[in-house]
Amino acid sequence: MNSERREMVDGAAAIARGALDVGCNFFAGYPITPASGILTHMLRELPKIGGTGIQGEDEISSIGHCIGAATAGATAFTASSGPGLSLYSENIGLAIMMEVPLVITISQRLGPSTGAATAAAQGDIQFMRWCNSGGYPVIVLSPTNIPESYHLTKRAFKLAKRFRNPVFIATDKETVMTTESVAVSEMTETPDWPEVPDEPVGELLDPYRVNGKIHHYTGSSHTEEGHITKDPSIIADLNERLRQKIESRVDELSLIKSDLEDGAETLILSYGISARSMEAAVNQLRAKGEKVSALTVYSLWPIPEKKILEYLKDVKRIIIPEMNHGQYRQEIERLTNGTIELVGVNRVDTFLITPEEIVEAYHG
Repeated sequence: MNSERREMVDGAAAIARGALDVGCNFFAGYPITPASGILTHMLRELPKIGGTGIQGEDEISSIGHCIGAATAGATAFTASSGPGLSLYSENIGLAIMMEVPLVITISQRLGPSTGAATAAAQGDIQFMRWCNSGGYPVIVLSPTNIPESYHLTKRAFKLAKRFRNPVFIATDKETVMTTESVAVSEMTETPDWPEVPDEPVGELLDPYRVNGKIHHYTGSSHTEEGHITKDPSIIADLNERLRQKIESRVDELSLIKSDLEDGAETLILSYGISARSMEAAVNQLRAKGEKVSALTVYSLWPIPEKKILEYLKDVKRIIIPEMNHGQYRQEIERLTNGTIELVGVNRVDTFLITPEEIVEAYHG
């Protein structure tokens, strides 16, 4: 008999444990399906380690609490869904301008507006990227399962501190509310999470620690010391640095899992919950002798352009399953510039994309 100990864990618990294990000591959020499980885990567990958990009166106050806590030195975290992200948007711009480390989980549900609150979707992919005034870059990580939810949450906190910027975890209703069995370590008596591809996180990029002096925070254009300025050259340098600190390090941030087959002219590319159907579809196709490759994109933004392009050398067709109208397909279309046939597999009707639908798209 297999005597391995196992524990049942859902995605919300995995995200919360990842946050706690990497040093998160402050959470503020407002209940919203399907992200409420993350809130309840954090409110329950933070007091046990001397941290602070707050249920705000709404989403606006919740992310405001997080920004205030982060400026005071806390490691801050919040979670919401699409409608909450709408209310977060102004303060996300504030966090970018103030260069505040902040991790935001968005558990996507079918929209727009209230939509189908208990149905999974991937409709906020572009929203997360462009939700701030000025379109300044953010980092978005997307797990496909429970162990990846744990590991990518830990990575999100490390990146938020390095880049002093909001970092999103793009998950969904099915991932955060699905319970899976994970092995338990005999030494720590905690889940022994299987690793995901990872790369080291570099040194902190902190322009405010000028000779160890106390600095100011402001949402207005400011000097390196945090003082408001109207000097055009200083403002231009500030805004360019806010852009370049992420865009100049895309290769460092790129995180992809490849499953390539020699001679394959079709590649299936996906992310999040839809990548699980992709993996099943690839197995079905290969079992029937078909040559097909697959890419799982973990770092949705900034787009891992070089890594994606290097896998497309012999590819003539890309199939892209996603639970929206083709939001990431737009980015792949821009990358490939019409040189490769793109096929979307899309659903926005409360149902998950099935492996059979991807197989059908493969056979055309």
